[in-house]
Amino acid sequence: MRVHRTPDERFAGLEDWPHEPRYVEWQGLRVHHVDVAPSTEPAGTTALFVHGEPTWAYMWRRVIDRFSAAGIRCVAFDHIGFGRSDKVLDDDWYTIERHCEVARHVLDELDLRDVMLVAHDWGGPIGLRLAVDQPERFSRLVVLNTWLHHEGMVYGEGWRQWRELATGFEPETGDLPVGDVLGLARARPIQDPGALKAAYEAPFDTVESKAGARRFPWLLPWAQPQEGNAAEQQRCHEALCAWSHTPIHLVWPDVDPIFELEWGRRWAEMLPGGTTLDVISSASHFVAEEAGDEVADVVLRRMSQRPAG
Repeated sequence: MRVHRTPDERFAGLEDWPHEPRYVEWQGLRVHHVDVAPSTEPAGTTALFVHGEPTWAYMWRRVIDRFSAAGIRCVAFDHIGFGRSDKVLDDDWYTIERHCEVARHVLDELDLRDVMLVAHDWGGPIGLRLAVDQPERFSRLVVLNTWLHHEGMVYGEGWRQWRELATGFEPETGDLPVGDVLGLARARPIQDPGALKAAYEAPFDTVESKAGARRFPWLLPWAQPQEGNAAEQQRCHEALCAWSHTPIHLVWPDVDPIFELEWGRRWAEMLPGGTTLDVISSASHFVAEEAGDEVADVVLRRMSQRPAG
């Protein structure tokens, strides 16, 4: 197995990212996370942030700042193949089950309790699996625009266009333009497009190191049910629809072409009574990048209204 480690200097000087890297080891691979103590002590709830494609822990920076100021410990890790975590260079190595195993190891190794899950995009199938399998560790679920594959799930044209684009982009080089994806998938103006692009290209100093980012779109479960963990997602969806362990809060942008707002509304209706749905207006797919302060506002307000389970 060939493994690449992005040089530390690639991450020097990132805007609004003062956090020291920390690592746990999983099967010889280094998994990066940040662990941000709250501004007030003692810490109560721990927010566990689980990112998706093709982002990394950096996406959560504004939410982390707000949560920390509100007394919440914040742990944000990078999947293998992303951020400051090690990068396996074989595309075929990546499966959703492996990502789930790594996430479980982080949760167990850090022995996190009273956890508020905050999950986005592929972080939904991965993070919600953690909650379904170890509900005793979790006190609240915050579900940003994401999904769990299940029988009858309708995948719209946006999904199919994204998979076709992402799996076919630069087929001769494999150079998925991660920074450009973050820049283009927005509904709001960007103050500094160059800085945004640099922050999301920072983890990938070689084209070969983008194996994990190339692989996620290929793994969509309607196309690759085994590698995409379709059966496990179905199980987790059924468990969540009967959920009674913790409050569930959905937070959804209104112009995401992949996870459309209509899907968020339908999912909220499937989930137990008391599930909340808050809409972030004029925001697209990467809602925590585009509207991190608003995401934090919504969650903190919901926490003040309803105690954790």
